Amino acid sequence: MPNMNQMMQQARKMQQQLAEAQASLQSQTVDASAGGGMVKVTVGGDMELKSIQIDPEAVDPDDIEMLQDMIVAAVNEGFRGVEELANRQMGAITGGLNIPGMPF
Repeated sequence: MPNMNQMMQQARKMQQQLAEAQASLQSQTVDASAGGGMVKVTVGGDMELKSIQIDPEAVDPDDIEMLQDMIVAAVNEGFRGVEELANRQMGAITGGLNIPGMPF
Protein backbone atom coordinates (compact mmCIF):
# COMPACT_ATOMS: atom_id res chain seq x y z
CA MET A 1 0.00 0.00 0.00
CA PRO A 2 1.46 3.41 -0.99
CA ASN A 3 2.74 5.67 1.74
CA MET A 4 0.21 8.51 2.34
CA ASN A 5 2.99 11.04 3.02
CA GLN A 6 4.64 10.20 -0.29
CA MET A 7 1.35 10.59 -2.12
CA MET A 8 0.75 13.99 -0.51
CA GLN A 9 4.27 15.13 -1.42
CA GLN A 10 3.74 14.02 -5.01
CA ALA A 11 0.39 15.83 -5.15
CA ARG A 12 1.97 19.05 -3.81
CA LYS A 13 4.82 18.75 -6.32
CA MET A 14 2.34 18.26 -9.19
CA GLN A 15 0.30 21.22 -7.98
CA GLN A 16 3.43 23.40 -7.95
CA GLN A 17 4.42 22.21 -11.43
CA LEU A 18 0.93 22.95 -12.76
CA ALA A 19 1.02 26.46 -11.29
CA GLU A 20 4.43 27.05 -12.88
CA ALA A 21 3.19 25.75 -16.24
CA GLN A 22 0.13 28.02 -16.09
CA ALA A 23 2.33 31.03 -15.29
CA SER A 24 4.64 30.12 -18.15
CA LEU A 25 1.71 29.74 -20.52
CA GLN A 26 0.57 33.29 -19.71
CA SER A 27 3.78 34.69 -21.22
CA GLN A 28 3.66 32.63 -24.42
CA THR A 29 2.01 33.51 -27.71
CA VAL A 30 0.70 31.63 -30.74
CA ASP A 31 0.66 33.04 -34.27
CA ALA A 32 -2.06 31.99 -36.69
CA SER A 33 -3.26 33.09 -40.10
CA ALA A 34 -6.06 32.70 -42.61
CA GLY A 35 -6.64 33.47 -46.25
CA GLY A 36 -3.17 32.35 -47.26
CA GLY A 37 -1.59 34.72 -44.74
CA MET A 38 -3.72 37.72 -45.64
CA VAL A 39 -4.92 37.91 -42.03
CA LYS A 40 -2.43 37.17 -39.24
CA VAL A 41 -3.09 37.18 -35.51
CA THR A 42 -1.16 36.68 -32.32
CA VAL A 43 -2.99 35.16 -29.37
CA GLY A 44 -1.52 35.10 -25.87
CA GLY A 45 -1.49 32.12 -23.57
CA ASP A 46 -4.01 34.06 -21.51
CA MET A 47 -6.45 33.58 -24.44
CA GLU A 48 -6.26 37.27 -25.31
CA LEU A 49 -5.94 38.55 -28.88
CA LYS A 50 -2.64 40.47 -28.83
CA SER A 51 -2.39 41.68 -32.41
CA ILE A 52 -3.95 41.45 -35.84
CA GLN A 53 -2.39 42.23 -39.20
CA ILE A 54 -4.44 42.56 -42.37
CA ASP A 55 -2.81 42.60 -45.78
CA PRO A 56 -4.14 45.63 -47.70
CA GLU A 57 -4.99 43.31 -50.60
CA ALA A 58 -7.50 41.57 -48.32
CA VAL A 59 -9.54 44.75 -48.05
CA ASP A 60 -12.13 44.63 -50.80
CA PRO A 61 -14.94 47.12 -50.13
CA ASP A 62 -17.24 44.95 -52.25
CA ASP A 63 -16.54 41.82 -50.17
CA ILE A 64 -16.21 42.80 -46.52
CA GLU A 65 -17.81 39.50 -45.53
CA MET A 66 -14.79 37.55 -46.81
CA LEU A 67 -12.45 39.72 -44.71
CA GLN A 68 -14.63 39.20 -41.66
CA ASP A 69 -14.59 35.44 -42.24
CA MET A 70 -10.80 35.44 -42.53
CA ILE A 71 -10.48 37.38 -39.28
CA VAL A 72 -12.76 34.97 -37.44
CA ALA A 73 -10.89 31.97 -38.88
CA ALA A 74 -7.48 33.36 -37.91
CA VAL A 75 -8.56 34.23 -34.37
CA ASN A 76 -10.18 30.83 -33.85
CA GLU A 77 -7.04 29.12 -35.16
CA GLY A 78 -4.98 31.15 -32.69
CA PHE A 79 -7.23 30.11 -29.81
CA ARG A 80 -6.96 26.45 -30.88
CA GLY A 81 -3.18 26.82 -30.95
CA VAL A 82 -3.12 28.17 -27.40
CA GLU A 83 -5.35 25.33 -26.24
CA GLU A 84 -3.03 22.76 -27.87
CA LEU A 85 -0.01 24.44 -26.26
CA ALA A 86 -1.70 24.35 -22.85
CA ASN A 87 -2.74 20.72 -23.30
CA ARG A 88 0.84 19.73 -24.17
CA GLN A 89 2.30 21.58 -21.17
CA MET A 90 -0.31 20.35 -18.70
CA GLY A 91 -0.33 16.83 -20.13
CA ALA A 92 3.42 16.57 -19.64
CA ILE A 93 2.88 17.19 -15.93
CA THR A 94 -0.33 15.25 -15.32
CA GLY A 95 0.47 12.34 -17.59
CA GLY A 96 -2.75 12.99 -19.49
CA LEU A 97 -5.01 12.88 -16.45
CA ASN A 98 -8.04 15.14 -16.64
CA ILE A 99 -7.90 17.11 -13.39
CA PRO A 100 -11.12 18.90 -12.41
CA GLY A 101 -10.76 22.66 -12.19
CA MET A 102 -7.93 22.86 -14.72
CA PRO A 103 -8.69 25.25 -17.57
CA PHE A 104 -7.48 22.92 -20.34
